[in-house]
Amino acid sequence: MWSAFALLAALVAPAGSTGDAVVPTPRPSPATEAAERRALPAPLSSVFPSADFPGPVIGAPSGLSPGLHVYGWLEPGIELSTSHASNYPLSYQDVPNALELDQAVLRVEREPDTVQTRHGDWGVRLTAFYGTDYRFTTAEGYLSDQLLLRNQVYGFDPLEMYGILYFPRWGEGTIVQVGRYISPPDIEAQLAPSNFLYSHSLMFTFDGFTQTGVMAATRLSPWWTVLYGIHAGDDMAPWDPSAHIPTIELFGRWVSHANKDSVLFGIDALNDGRVKTYRIGSDLFGHDDLQQDNVTWTHVFTPELQNEFEAYWLYSFGAYQGGTINDGPFRLGAGGGPGIFLPGRSTAVGAVDYLEKALGPKDYLSFRLDWLNDPRGWRTGFATSYGSVTLGLSHAFSSGVLLRPEVRTERAFAPGVTPYDDGTRAYQTTVGADAIIWFGSH
Repeated sequence: MWSAFALLAALVAPAGSTGDAVVPTPRPSPATEAAERRALPAPLSSVFPSADFPGPVIGAPSGLSPGLHVYGWLEPGIELSTSHASNYPLSYQDVPNALELDQAVLRVEREPDTVQTRHGDWGVRLTAFYGTDYRFTTAEGYLSDQLLLRNQVYGFDPLEMYGILYFPRWGEGTIVQVGRYISPPDIEAQLAPSNFLYSHSLMFTFDGFTQTGVMAATRLSPWWTVLYGIHAGDDMAPWDPSAHIPTIELFGRWVSHANKDSVLFGIDALNDGRVKTYRIGSDLFGHDDLQQDNVTWTHVFTPELQNEFEAYWLYSFGAYQGGTINDGPFRLGAGGGPGIFLPGRSTAVGAVDYLEKALGPKDYLSFRLDWLNDPRGWRTGFATSYGSVTLGLSHAFSSGVLLRPEVRTERAFAPGVTPYDDGTRAYQTTVGADAIIWFGSH
């Protein structure tokens, strides 16, 4: 397995690629960044996926040079598992014991300059996303028949399509995004380079992924930023019959004066919470109308040692067991039509904790504890609570190649409930690794 990853990295990595941290563009030196930056200093080592606290950061260098950039990455990976048919509800590595292409991403991007306050600016981001991970990012109405009618193993998703406007004198700076964008809360994110580990927590698997609408972030002071917007519902296109317009989102981001703690808290999606179903011929369709509240607390011990904790509460009315209806063939823990109808309100609660330790300019360790309670099986299809423990190492061979091996064990706690390996096991242990290989003008 390791030799295969090394060979692929050698073939794809740009010649002469060197560097200490795996980032989409070389970071400025600390002295240069401090001179350019009006946001609080970045509290964390650049070896991590982000040197800033979670949430919107206005007044920091973008990381990209001025102008339009075209770049992307490949993420092959393998998850050796005690399961044989499916790793679900582990995500995104749903195919067990096989090398898979999790993500092949091509991005076109221009970022606005939010450090300066003399004039407005603009940006754009277009992200084309292909691989097995599409099944966790698909929004109903965006090429969703690949998943919801055919339940394909591989698929394509136009994951991000939005324009950006920057208003320097709206508060201490405001950014407005219009289009389809990634849901703002969470320690984890859909795109591989944004995560500490190869696999995702159980709680992240079952919350909102993308939204289509208008989202703004306004800096009120160096310590407070607010994020607010209106969208069509989590993972629903505005033109889809399941869409809910308006759906409200509202977050606050606080950073302590010592720059050691941050809290990102608020509402990701709020509407009437009622699932809208419809029929095409004899097939019943309907996207789950997820209502979501999140809080994330980050504490920095040193730039090389941090802890991030997140919790959420989810609910919906008139949902189906397993969430969004998938009429495709049963495969990888999903498909086969609607689950059991669940009258009234269904809820779920999740929590995850990340302890992150930088070992040097090219390596860091991750330790994750994860818990999800799904008492009616609304999110996962099985009425139980779950727990998982994951230990991983990230190593940068160069500025363009990152390897992330990990070991993970998890189980369902309700007696007699067996969600793993297509509903036959109560527990699962995996050993896996991915490689992130950058290409293009970043």
